[in-house]
Amino acid sequence: MNVRSFLDTNIFVYSFDEGASTKSARASELIRQALGSRNGIVSYQIVQEFFNVAFRRFAHPMTLADAEQYLATTFRPLMTVNSSAALYVGAFRLNSKYSLSWYDSLVVAAAIEGGAQLLYSEDFQHGQQFGNLRVENPFR
Repeated sequence: MNVRSFLDTNIFVYSFDEGASTKSARASELIRQALGSRNGIVSYQIVQEFFNVAFRRFAHPMTLADAEQYLATTFRPLMTVNSSAALYVGAFRLNSKYSLSWYDSLVVAAAIEGGAQLLYSEDFQHGQQFGNLRVENPFR
């Protein structure tokens, strides 16, 4: 991971998906690269969305102790984008310009605010550009 990269929620969710071994392996690789290179970033929204899924939708819901450990070892080093008025204003503009959903607008705004050049997600069109930010679906 040589460029600043933003990892969307689905990357973290797939890393725990035992039923999708190929996606799980790829997602785990991206997370390792993000942490090892120190070029990976996420926003607080990603952390919140992940834990919502981990507690409520995983086949074996994550325990609070496991969640606290995952927060400390995985998310804390990547969390660089905080909620702010500027983030919301950026999301408003992206929502208007690209007709994105509100939460997708927040993801893109956070990636841009964090200085990411690449957004890893399967929720957007592969190759889509938002200024200097390019979307890559790592599961294609």
